[in-house]
Amino acid sequence: MEGIRYRGLTLEECNAQLPKAPGGAVGLPEASFWLLLTGEIPTADQVKALNEELHRRSTIPQHVLSMVDALPKDTHPMTQLAMGLLALQPGSAFAGAYRAGTLKKGDYWTSTLEDSLTLVAQIPILSARIFRNVFFDGKHIPSDPSLDWAGNYAQMLGVNDTEAFKEITRLYLMLHADHEGGNVSAHTTHLVGSALSDAYYAYASGVCGLAGPLHGLANQECLRWLRETHQNLGGKEPTVEILTQYAKDTLASGKVIPGFGHGV
Repeated sequence: MEGIRYRGLTLEECNAQLPKAPGGAVGLPEASFWLLLTGEIPTADQVKALNEELHRRSTIPQHVLSMVDALPKDTHPMTQLAMGLLALQPGSAFAGAYRAGTLKKGDYWTSTLEDSLTLVAQIPILSARIFRNVFFDGKHIPSDPSLDWAGNYAQMLGVNDTEAFKEITRLYLMLHADHEGGNVSAHTTHLVGSALSDAYYAYASGVCGLAGPLHGLANQECLRWLRETHQNLGGKEPTVEILTQYAKDTLASGKVIPGFGHGV
């Protein structure tokens, strides 16, 4: 199996051909964004220009930051992200043009692209802020406009300051750049957008779908299940026989084993 293709290219081919961060070995996810939109592998200069454009668009209004900062820290990060995206919606170029009556049907895509680019720029800032609020007592790391999009996001998260963490963040985001339309979040985003709801509404709806335990939350649920398994085994070596019986017991109790059956 070769897996997902981006514009006809396998992920391995994308990783080899897409421009990379200085000294890096991973194709930049913002370069894959360019590829998905245009069908062309961007040059290093084009990716540099795109990164500069994203940095220019990344500012989040203070009232949105204040709202996110005021949320209880036990509010799930996905809930906070959806709320933050909706709080950004008044800035939608599409919604503004549509309300003004100046938007022709053939030009819908231009203001939708404007909103999408701005959202791609703002989401790392918003996500990192939520992460630092929940796990680091609101001690934030400022955005660095000299860094690439994913590298800057990794730095703002502040898990560590190594280049290796930046590279794995770039790889993770590059691999998840295109989910097409079959899964819950992508389908929901398309469905909401089909009503001419702007990209902010559509992205927020997709995030709500992603928050479900049979979709994006499965990552968290898998980790929780593995930790519970380790604890319940009480230090026993996890042999095939022991884990098989544990899995059978889990299913027999009416529970599910999270992550099994996922297509990625």
